[in-house]
Amino acid sequence: MAPELTAKFHINLSGHAAIVTGGGTEIGRACALAFAQSGAAVCVNDLNPDGADSVTAEIKEAGGRAIAWQGDISNRFQVAAMIENARDAFGRISILVNAASVFRDGPLDKLDEWDWRRILDVNLTGAFFCTQLIGRVMADEGGGSIVNIAANAGHGRTLPDGISYVASKAGMIGLTQQSARELAPQNIRVNAVCPGNLVNAYGQNEELPQNMLARRGTDAEVADVVLFLCSDAARFITGQAIDVDGGGL
Repeated sequence: MAPELTAKFHINLSGHAAIVTGGGTEIGRACALAFAQSGAAVCVNDLNPDGADSVTAEIKEAGGRAIAWQGDISNRFQVAAMIENARDAFGRISILVNAASVFRDGPLDKLDEWDWRRILDVNLTGAFFCTQLIGRVMADEGGGSIVNIAANAGHGRTLPDGISYVASKAGMIGLTQQSARELAPQNIRVNAVCPGNLVNAYGQNEELPQNMLARRGTDAEVADVVLFLCSDAARFITGQAIDVDGGGL
């Protein structure tokens, strides 16, 4: 059997600091760990304090720098407090990853209004608050990189149900492209990563995934792309929404 080919690369982010929302689980956790392994200090945000604390402890045990910040990013004041706390701890913040996300399945005609609003508030409005407030800070400090974790479901590959989630992720792609244009003069790059066909992903079933690679991806594989987009290797990339789904069919 031929050996499996896996991407192995190292990016040095020593001297940088990142905020990762939704950093206590899944893709957010993978991103926080990837940044720490690359030398960046990390503010791990999550609504669940146990998740934020656990990932922060994991980073510190490996010799990295991290702080936990429990907070709801759909609340503008909590976002502002998170950013200021991260700046107090690390100084300049040059990276933001908007990974916080919630999902509710069910058909369009039965979706509760509260669920619709809550998913849009967290997935889209929260990303807007974080982008707007950190964008002001990055503009004053020479620039930075923002990556939004959208989904291939918001990039033309719909799900059997989950309309609020799909709408929020499509909105994140629009947010990415417009904020990239408006923030470019301040040397701030904004991109989106659009995962799909992941192990234990929202809205996925147990059937063989419909993609070219005929397997499911991992959170770590998504984090690799995020890490690249936040590095100098991607210094000429902005306003893009990149599918990370094994070549969805």
